Amino acid sequence: MVGILGFVPGITTGTLAFAGHGSHAMLLGLFQVSVLHNIVHLLFGVAGLALARSAAAAKGYLVWGGAVYLVLFVYGLFFMGDMPANFVPVNAADNGLHLLLGIGMLALGTVLGRRTARTRR
Repeated sequence: MVGILGFVPGITTGTLAFAGHGSHAMLLGLFQVSVLHNIVHLLFGVAGLALARSAAAAKGYLVWGGAVYLVLFVYGLFFMGDMPANFVPVNAADNGLHLLLGIGMLALGTVLGRRTARTRR
């Protein structure tokens, strides 16, 4: 949904660039987005739907997806703002969301994985 909403005028305001810190588009007035950023969200969503077919694949998606979000959080700590390396782009709101999603997804992947293993025994 986030990837789609990133392309909807009114929900996303400002000038939407393909990539980089030069994109001044803001999703919901908070999150800096670009075409590349929206495409990444769309691909992440498609992967989540595809991997939801089995418990093991869903657990892997949560764990690995959480790890990716934590890497994005660390990336955002170093490359936030008007820096050439900020090609995603990310701002403080994106960075906070990446941290929360990373922790949440890792926790769910770990907890749900344990519960599934106990149920099978």
